[in-house]
Amino acid sequence: MDTIAAIAAGGGAPSAIGVVRISGPDCFAACGRVFRSARPFEELEARRMVLGEFLDREGRVLDRGLAVRFPGPRSYTGEDSAEFHCHGSPVVLREVLAALFAAGARQAGPGEFTKRAFLNGRLDLTQAEAVIDLIDAETAAAARNAAAQLDGGLRRALEPIQEALLDITSRFYAVVDYPDEDIQDAGPEEIAAALRQAEGALTALLSTCKRGKVLKRGVRTAIVGLPNAGKSSLLNALAGYERAIVTDIPGTTRDTVEESVLCGGVLLRLIDTAGLRETEDAVEKLGVERSRRAMEEAELILLVRDGAVEVCPENKGHWEAEAVLLNQVARTGKPWLCVESKCDLTGPHAFSIGLIQKDANNPAACLCVSSVTGYGLDKLENAVAALFPAGDPGEAGSLLTDQRQEDAARRALDAVRRGRAALEGGLTPDAVLTDAEEALDAIGELTGRTAKEEIVERIFSRFCVGK
Repeated sequence: MDTIAAIAAGGGAPSAIGVVRISGPDCFAACGRVFRSARPFEELEARRMVLGEFLDREGRVLDRGLAVRFPGPRSYTGEDSAEFHCHGSPVVLREVLAALFAAGARQAGPGEFTKRAFLNGRLDLTQAEAVIDLIDAETAAAARNAAAQLDGGLRRALEPIQEALLDITSRFYAVVDYPDEDIQDAGPEEIAAALRQAEGALTALLSTCKRGKVLKRGVRTAIVGLPNAGKSSLLNALAGYERAIVTDIPGTTRDTVEESVLCGGVLLRLIDTAGLRETEDAVEKLGVERSRRAMEEAELILLVRDGAVEVCPENKGHWEAEAVLLNQVARTGKPWLCVESKCDLTGPHAFSIGLIQKDANNPAACLCVSSVTGYGLDKLENAVAALFPAGDPGEAGSLLTDQRQEDAARRALDAVRRGRAALEGGLTPDAVLTDAEEALDAIGELTGRTAKEEIVERIFSRFCVGK
C-alpha cells in the first residue's frame, strides 16, 4: 500500500492547533524528513508526544510543535502511523503536508484512513460507519450512540445471532465433510431453537430503526397553517433567533424556510411553509405547492392555528378553511401536534379541535403557546419527546441507524423465518440450513465479514486440536 497523508484538523480557517495525519509502510521514514527532534523519528517512544521542529520541502524550519508515533498494528489504521500537531495556520498545515508529499507520501482519499482500518481488521463496517456518525453528530445523544457503536455496540448485539446460526451450520458441514471426526450433528429441535433465538434477536434489533434514524438525521418536521397563523414566529422562537421574516401581512412566507433545532432532546429539521390557501398570486401559489410537498414528506407536522381569531360570522371563511386544513393534516396518517398560537393576546386557555372528522387521525397533543413570551414551548418540547422517546440509555450503540443496516437485518430476518417455516413444513435440515446461510450472509454485510469466512473458521476450530 502507498503511504498516505492528509490534514485531519484545521486547514479551512486559522485555528490554534492543526493536525496532519500520515499512515503507510514508509510512514516513519517520511516523518523523519519532516520532523526534527533530539532522537531519530523511528526511535521515538510509541504513543507519546514529542516536541520538535517541522521542516518544509527545502529543510527549513517552518514551525515548532508535537509529533506522536503509532507503530502498527496497534494504530488506528493497523499500519505504521503518525500525527503532527502544529499551529493551525492553513499555510503551515499545507506546507507540512507538501513536505510529506515530497518525502514520498500521497494525498489520502476521502475516508481512506478509516477504510484502511477496516481492511486491516481494526474496525468492522458498523464501527467504520460510526466514525462518520460521530463526526456528523448534532446532538449529545447522537454522539453517545455513535461512540458506543464505535466501541463495538452493534457488533456485540449481532454476535449472539451469528453464534446461534454459525453453530448449527458449521456442525452440519463438519459432519458431512469430515465423517471420521467425532462431531455431534445438530438435530431438528436444536436447529429450531437456534432459528427462534435468531428471529427474536433480529426482530428486537429491527425495532430500533426508528430511534436510530431519529438520532442520526433528526425528524423532518413541517410547520403548516393558514396565512398569518404564527408559523414563522414559532420557527424563530424554537430556533432562538430571527430565522424567518415575520410581519402582520398574510402571505409573507412564500417559500419553505428550513432550520435545525433541538426540541425535547430531539433534533427537528423544521420546515416553515407558506400559508396554505387558495391564491391567484403566481409566486405565492408556488410556495403553497412546496408547502403541500413538505407536509407529504414530513415525519412530524406542527399545525399552527391563530388563537387570536374570534369565532364570529365575520370570520366564517377563516374557520371553514381551517376545518379543511385540519382534516388534510389528520388524514396524512403522520404524527402531528395542534399548536394554537398568540396566547399572549388571548391568555392561556384550553381549546378543542372538534372540527376534525371522526375517521381522521387525532393530534398527539393540543398546545397553547406564545412565541413572544415563550409560554407553552416547554409543553411543546415534552410532546415532541413523548412522540420520539430516547429509549433505554443501555441500548446506545446497538441501534440500526441507516438504511443499509436496516436492509441487511431485514433480509437476515426474512431468511430465518423462511428456515423456520421450512423446518416446520417437514423439510430436511440441509434444506433449512440454506436459509441460515443466507441470514449469515446478510449479517456479514453489516459487519463486513462473509458467512463463508466465519463458517470455515468455525469448522476448523472443532477438530484437530492438539493433533
